[in-house]
Amino acid sequence: MGEVLDAAAVRRWCRLAADALGRTRAGIDALNVFPVPDGDTGTNLHLTLLAAAERLDGLPGDADAAAAWRTLAEGALLGARGNSGVILSQMLRGMADVLGAGGGLDAALGNAADLAYRAVAHPVEGTMLSVLREAAGATLLAADPGVTAWTAAERARAALRRTPDHLEVLARNGVVDAGAAGLCVVLETLAAVVSGEYPETYDVPRRSQEHPPEDAPRPGDGGAYEVMYLLDADDGPVTELRAELDALGDSLVVVGGERLWNVHVHTDDAGAAIEAGLRAGRPYRVRVTYLDAAQDRPARRTGRGVVAVAAGDGLAALLEEHGARVVRRASGRVPGLAELTEAITEAGNEVVVLPDDGTVLAVAESAARQAREDGVHAAVVPARASVQSLAALAVHDPLRRFEDDVIAMTRAAGATRSGRLETAGSEAVTSVGMCRPGDVLGLVDGDVAVIGADASVLAAGVLDRMLSPGSELVTLIVGDGAPDGLADRVCERLYAVRPDVEVAVYHGGQDRHLLLIGVE
Repeated sequence: MGEVLDAAAVRRWCRLAADALGRTRAGIDALNVFPVPDGDTGTNLHLTLLAAAERLDGLPGDADAAAAWRTLAEGALLGARGNSGVILSQMLRGMADVLGAGGGLDAALGNAADLAYRAVAHPVEGTMLSVLREAAGATLLAADPGVTAWTAAERARAALRRTPDHLEVLARNGVVDAGAAGLCVVLETLAAVVSGEYPETYDVPRRSQEHPPEDAPRPGDGGAYEVMYLLDADDGPVTELRAELDALGDSLVVVGGERLWNVHVHTDDAGAAIEAGLRAGRPYRVRVTYLDAAQDRPARRTGRGVVAVAAGDGLAALLEEHGARVVRRASGRVPGLAELTEAITEAGNEVVVLPDDGTVLAVAESAARQAREDGVHAAVVPARASVQSLAALAVHDPLRRFEDDVIAMTRAAGATRSGRLETAGSEAVTSVGMCRPGDVLGLVDGDVAVIGADASVLAAGVLDRMLSPGSELVTLIVGDGAPDGLADRVCERLYAVRPDVEVAVYHGGQDRHLLLIGVE
């Protein structure tokens, strides 16, 4: 089997499968009624395999089969799109584990089916999962690997035709399962590469004329949003994450391992799904998609607007005074995607978005993307602290060209260093030592710099690390839990050591951070 599916064959199959899905994706999209009729299953499968093919293109020409299979699986995992793409990535991982070690195609497809079933929280018969299982069960150690591959493809086609027998929604709409139809194309390209027998076309069944579309599940029935992200986490927290996400929505698929996971869920609470990922590890490449593009959009006014996120009434009032429309959030929470999208859409036809935290940034980018789909020219300034949002607002000029305004605001936010004081809630190891509950932590640009008990001493230590000879303005935003007179003591020290620096003090009302510090 090693000679049949060597590194060159892996590249050839991946590119052929991506190209075949590119030609058939519109037909597959048209079949898409389950789990939600969002019409993108073929597109998602195509994009997933394109990502894998591009990853393989970067592999050295002398790479062996094991490296090629590993790269194929990694590329699909990193580039997986949608529910079907994530399941396909797990199938490819199952095949790679076996074929990369020199095993046979029959064992590879069996392992692929096992892994794919385990990845899905609630497997459903009549989908690409059951079709893959049928294909794997048909590979009975044929002497010729080409026969094995074509037998698997043919059995998959037969199982595809039976998918409406298992899912009533497919039968009512006169379609077969879209993900399973895409899987058949993938398996047929595999058989073509293994056997050297290339079909002229790859067939995608069309909707039966006797069954006009009806009663398809509406997006939002099991979750209004599709949330996807990559996650850097250990195995243990991922088990807890699966349980938490399962309670939040459906279409849950979590695949990966060795600290790299791809997470997919449909849910009404996109923010909670992201926060669950934060508790498990480090989520990144967060994508949130509203599943019903046909929903009426809120009314939109024209003109330039700024939408800022804030945690604290004082901060919100301060940002509003500077001309921003504010979306409030609770400390430690991310704002609702629908609320943020609505605020952007209502703010104008050109809108700058100012998040106030790294986790909020991902939601802001998703909200801006949705607003752009509705015709709003929206851009996100990557502010990761309220002091950076204030700096960006200070240079906002609605009379400038929109792109120039965004650039100026981004530069102002980037030129502002951020620090903060907060109280430790639990024992933890930091970059400067162990902290215990009740300790005051001083952070600079998100990293713990000092630990102690006296907030004013720690604020001085944070400022010592933030100030440079070119610093001109220090902004202090006092929280509700700050000790009395904290800002006055910090100002007195600043006047003594840096009389050239201007200081601005505001009451932010935030409950999590004793003091927010910005240095421009």
